[in-house]
This record gives sequence, structure tokens and C-alpha cells, in this order.
Amino acid sequence: MSQAADIPFSMDIKQIIDILPHRYPFLLVDRVLEIDLERGYLLAQKNVTFNESFFQGHFPDAPIMPGVLILEALAQAGGILVHLKGPRSKIAILLNVNNAKFRHPVKPGDVLHLRAEGIHFSSKGGRIKAEALVNQKVAVEAEIGFVFVDKSQI
Repeated sequence: MSQAADIPFSMDIKQIIDILPHRYPFLLVDRVLEIDLERGYLLAQKNVTFNESFFQGHFPDAPIMPGVLILEALAQAGGILVHLKGPRSKIAILLNVNNAKFRHPVKPGDVLHLRAEGIHFSSKGGRIKAEALVNQKVAVEAEIGFVFVDKSQI
């Protein structure tokens, strides 16, 4: 399993913000734990804390992370993978989400593992199969498509 010399096997938050345009409170990937470009695979992590602002209004008496934000976290993890596999001068933008299934609630204190596996990569974008897991149990799964755009277009 060889990796290109300029591609790390993992990433901290500083490396993530060099790729993703998101910032607080919308940056939903805390760390990339594993990258394997030969397999087109990435594993990232989101630490879900009770201090997240959305818990104030999303079922405050029984807080759960909104499904759309879990999908966004998956899209951000997938965006990192697609970026690393594609042209580095462009940014991966969410194109579509298909076959999304919400299987298990995500609660404060959970560690969300975000798995992205490439289905298709091209010079125009990419498509991934994504899963969000808590304690090895699938919480959300979906197929997510991306398109590349120039950073100046956003």
C-alpha cells in the first residue's frame, strides 16, 4: 500500500481546513484517521458534544444530531477524499445525495466515524459511498456526488 509522498495517512484540523472551505460552526470533521488513496478510502471523526448549538433546539429534552448535519459531515469527509483524488487547484462541491438512510440516532457524547469509499472519480468530480457509524453501528448511509469548481467561484 503505497501513498503519494505529499498525501498524509491521517490529518489534523489544520490540514483539514487547508482543504475544506468550512469554518466554525459548520466544520463537522475534527480529524481524518486514515487515508488510502489506492483503495479510494477515507475514515474521519466527528466528536459530538452537548455544547453543539443545534442541540438547543433539536429535541432539547432528548437531543439527537439532525440527520441533515450527519449527511453534511459525511459530505465533508467525502469532499476531502475527492479533493485528494482530483485536481488540487479546485474544490469539491456537493452535487447530490442519493439513497440516504437514517438507521440510528446520534446523541451528545457520541464519536461519529465517517467512512467514505470512492465509487467513481474523474476530472469533473466524484461519487462516494458514505457511512456514519457510532460504536461500529451504522447511523446514516448514503451515496454522495461532488463536482469540482474553481475556488474563485464560491
